[in-house]
Amino acid sequence: MEALNTDIINQHLIDPEICIRCNTCEATCPIDAVTHNDDNYVVDATKCDQCMDCLAPCPTGAIDNWRKVVRAQAYSIEQQFEWEELPDEIAEEDLTAAGGSVVSADVIELQPARQADPAEQADFDAAQFNARLPPWSAAHAYTNLYGPQAEQKTITATVTGNVRVTEVGREYDTHHIVLDFGALPFPVLEGQSIGVIPPGTDPRGKAHHARQYSIASPRNGERPGYNNVSLTIKRVLEDYDGKAVKGVASNYMCDLDIGDHVEIIGPFGSSFLMPNHPKSNIVMICTGTGSAPMRAMTEWRRRLRHSGKFEGGKLMLFFGARTQQDLPYFGPLQKLPHDFIDINFAFSRTPDQPRRYVQDVMRERAADLAKLVDDPNSFFYVCGLRAMEEGVLLALHDIARQAGLDWNEVGIKMKQQARLHLETY
Repeated sequence: MEALNTDIINQHLIDPEICIRCNTCEATCPIDAVTHNDDNYVVDATKCDQCMDCLAPCPTGAIDNWRKVVRAQAYSIEQQFEWEELPDEIAEEDLTAAGGSVVSADVIELQPARQADPAEQADFDAAQFNARLPPWSAAHAYTNLYGPQAEQKTITATVTGNVRVTEVGREYDTHHIVLDFGALPFPVLEGQSIGVIPPGTDPRGKAHHARQYSIASPRNGERPGYNNVSLTIKRVLEDYDGKAVKGVASNYMCDLDIGDHVEIIGPFGSSFLMPNHPKSNIVMICTGTGSAPMRAMTEWRRRLRHSGKFEGGKLMLFFGARTQQDLPYFGPLQKLPHDFIDINFAFSRTPDQPRRYVQDVMRERAADLAKLVDDPNSFFYVCGLRAMEEGVLLALHDIARQAGLDWNEVGIKMKQQARLHLETY
């Protein structure tokens, strides 16, 4: 067992050429070993214990990369921030010359997976409850059909629609954008995402990385029977800390005209998928443009209902925004039948009104949600800013407790049954 302390380790790295900067790895890592700057997502070798929690959720496989290094000479996060591609493998003789101990391949292939002490995990750590598998009745998802590792690197889509879906001014407007793929195959499911490659180069003269957006249309297209998808995109003029920044991809997409062409990669995602069995209930919890996959699921159910092919499960939506004017699709949502979907809004900046967040409204509906939390045919989907995760999970914890349930048991069971899915950024 002493060999496990060898000077040679297999360092976990992220491939900057494949990574689409979707933040999945950082959001998943239970010990904050993954971080990022404006260019790259990286793994801190001094923190990473190779628990492998981040591997399955990565949509592109960029996270699944390793390099044998001498422990004392592991690549720092500062070095990784500057990378444009992964470094070459270091020959074994060079490793030993640098002071590393030669051990068997079995030992240096991977460090032992971490056996986490439950006491060291926060009760509401997202990774502890977030399902990595799709619902058992979900349709088969196709992924990575176009991208750096695919035979065809990108697919060109044509803009066939671009309309504003919020009432606020142009600077912070949200757009519903429709992209058509013509005769080239691009099969998608509700809950999947795509990568948009903005034209031009960054300040270093390098081509822009792809930006990830959730698909807002159902599997048979924004226009039924057509090979197209829709996206919900908010123009970005400041970062999460309030500092001025012009979002490269968001502004590019919001300014597109009908007939323009866009380079796309993907699709991505194989777990954040809706169930298809008739008894399934879907609870959707979102903020802002996190409504995109919820719109896709709702529209697919609406089409099935209209055709008479789906007469089961309930839909329940908790939708948060700063104000009614900031909320995408507010008008269309008002037209959906109440016996089809149970809609609950939460506005945090309405003048002369107390701040209300999705978790507050969830607590108001505790009696209804408690039944669904404990129902194996009920599935929960959370999408929006990462900051909402804790509030939503705390609300579910309180709702379960009030119903006489142990959330730590129920939450883990929901994860195992692929009934709780978190997709935040």
